[in-house]
Amino acid sequence: MNSPKSLYRRLAIAEMVTWALLLFGLVLKYVTKTTELASTIFGGIHGFVFLSYAAVTIIVWINQRWSVARGILGLASSIIPFMTVPFERATEKAGLLDSPWRFTDLNENPRGIFETILATIVRRPGFSAAIIAAVVMIVFVLLLLAGPPTQWFA
Repeated sequence: MNSPKSLYRRLAIAEMVTWALLLFGLVLKYVTKTTELASTIFGGIHGFVFLSYAAVTIIVWINQRWSVARGILGLASSIIPFMTVPFERATEKAGLLDSPWRFTDLNENPRGIFETILATIVRRPGFSAAIIAAVVMIVFVLLLLAGPPTQWFA
């Protein structure tokens, strides 16, 4: 399993890149008026990576024992275009991504529901990755069915 630092860095970069793709698609749709297809495809890719980044942020937050404020900032960084990488770099610079995965030692006992879930994820990474991916896909499909966020409150 990747270290928390490397996994988080990869997702932060992917989230930033998909923001760029989405914005490119929106330029094609609204400025050049050439196609809606790019914004649909890139929007879908970005949505999936956005949800994946949020899931990994929560996992790393629990593993690294971040403060509530740091965890919320991590989640919020995905909403502002291109902020995931600066957040990840600042968090790394603060030394808050240095610890390895906890609970790899079977003698280490989790305390509470969140640590129990984390222990399961760390001890059964393949199974857990499949479950997390399925949950992200279900949320993704539900959001697709709900339509664009601009239409949720209209």
